[in-house]
Amino acid sequence: MTMDREAAGWTLAIHGGAGTIPRAALTGGREAEYRAGLMAALEAGAAVLRAGGTAGDAVVEAVRALEDCPLFNAGRGSTFTSDGTIEMDAALMLGEGKAGAVTGVTRPRNPIRAARAVLEGGRHVLLSGAAADAFAAAAGLDLAPADYFRTEHRLAQLEAARAQDRVALDHDVPARMGTVGAVARDAAGRLAAATSTGGMTNKRPGRVGDCPVFGAGTWADGTVAISCTGTGEAFIRAAAAHEISARMRHLGETLEQACARVIGTDVPAAGGRGGLIAVDAAGHAALPFNTEGMYRGAWRAGGRPMVAIHEETPAPAAPRAEAGA
Repeated sequence: MTMDREAAGWTLAIHGGAGTIPRAALTGGREAEYRAGLMAALEAGAAVLRAGGTAGDAVVEAVRALEDCPLFNAGRGSTFTSDGTIEMDAALMLGEGKAGAVTGVTRPRNPIRAARAVLEGGRHVLLSGAAADAFAAAAGLDLAPADYFRTEHRLAQLEAARAQDRVALDHDVPARMGTVGAVARDAAGRLAAATSTGGMTNKRPGRVGDCPVFGAGTWADGTVAISCTGTGEAFIRAAAAHEISARMRHLGETLEQACARVIGTDVPAAGGRGGLIAVDAAGHAALPFNTEGMYRGAWRAGGRPMVAIHEETPAPAAPRAEAGA
């Protein structure tokens, strides 16, 4: 039965943020550390898909792994607002039209699980702030104190951004990784997308970016699943994620053509930059960006996991022994 599922094909893609990523900064084992974080997320999602699980469960597990890694701007290790607080957003959308998101949460250890709880609740699509925190608590999700999410490198980023009097993408000040996301097609052909973020460094408290705005930073339907990263306001103005689906459905563009138009033209025209990951109904993946780099990875049934950072041919990454071939 497992072989039949593998034959049907599954695809998983992930990202860990896009921005200014100097190659010179990837020294002293840092690049290996980043790639290991991406690989752990690929393994978490692929384990679900290999077992015949759903695309929705796979993207949640991949994003959960990225939230748990303090290198990433999501969950533990999120960026700070101008007030020195942490406000997190997360979204999950399934190709069959179900969606759930949270914005401005401060307590869920894994915001993506709070987003899934909203989706499974069925009554609402987006919950915010203290009410979303209370919803996560009532749903029995793991909560964490504020100190759990605070890291020294994010504090250093905040001070750098304050000194420059700017609101910055995670990679445009001394940084590690950024907004995270995952998209997948499972063996049954279902699509799903998930995105999670701490937002922009030195952002105004209460600011909401594109991550929890369906059609902007996160989207999934029967055609394609997309997760975006970058200047959230520009992705919102361009309705970036939904525009990819619209171009594929109405203009007959391929996944690559639609993604190239949105990242190469629409987002810059709206005043921003960044990248995205997408998987279509046939299992094709696209991972374009218009910045110096984007932490990313992909894995398809029958193949090997691939991870990359800059404009390069993604290098195969050997799975850990427990993940299987």
